[in-house]
Amino acid sequence: MRRFPGIGFRGDDAQRRAWVIGSGLDVWEIAQMFDEFDSVQALVRDTQLSARQVALARAYRESYPEEIDPLVADNRRSPADWQELYPFISFSA
Repeated sequence: MRRFPGIGFRGDDAQRRAWVIGSGLDVWEIAQMFDEFDSVQALVRDTQLSARQVALARAYRESYPEEIDPLVADNRRSPADWQELYPFISFSA
């Protein structure tokens, strides 16, 4: 938290997640949104995030990609991927 003022952590030590204080969003969520928008300006314009919050999430991701990128990848899995991983769960469309 000293290295990235404005980043907090949720969860216990084994499953802690970095989040951007004041946004309600985890860093990985902002990172994914940044990937999907054309620019920081578009992301700020179309969400309630500030440019500082986006910059903070991007800087944290750049420093800890091994923490953030797998979470983004998991969220991008298709329903078919999840069904393959967890065949005992019923997915409805």
